[in-house]
Amino acid sequence: MVNEQGENRRDFLMLATGAVGAVGVAGAAWPFIKSMSPSADVLAQATTEVDISTLSEGQMITVPWQGKPVFILHRTQAQIDEAVKDDGQAMRDPEKDGDRIQKPEWLVVLALCTHLGCVPQPIGTGEYGGFLCPCHGTHYDTSGRIRKGPAPKNLPVPHYEFKDDSTLVIGKAIA
Repeated sequence: MVNEQGENRRDFLMLATGAVGAVGVAGAAWPFIKSMSPSADVLAQATTEVDISTLSEGQMITVPWQGKPVFILHRTQAQIDEAVKDDGQAMRDPEKDGDRIQKPEWLVVLALCTHLGCVPQPIGTGEYGGFLCPCHGTHYDTSGRIRKGPAPKNLPVPHYEFKDDSTLVIGKAIA
């Protein structure tokens, strides 16, 4: 004969043991889950604000963003015209100038050659009026597009936006 009171007690003990075990597993897993969140120093580097009001036409600066250099070029009308004129040229990584920029006078690109990650030399050093990576002879035009050499892709364009007429924000804020 089965004791009904014993069965209820056994069910309760099984349920309580399972609940305590689940809480224990969750408590042990929490530090591992928390460690996958970005740290404070990573969150601080998520965006970089740059004052571009002092850049005159034809001038370029290099700023750090997430540990990587970024070229910000205030393009001249001649550089803009050259980039737009070359839109129809055969390229290894075809991309129109208008798809790479938000305002024609501003070019913002990661300053890392897509071949081996070297930092290209400033604007005007390459054959197409753009950038030159001297390590292996890669030439980019005034829009940062690969035109000659071993690099497989154009210079990458990071996410950026104009906060106002004098401030450029590179990157996306992480909530």
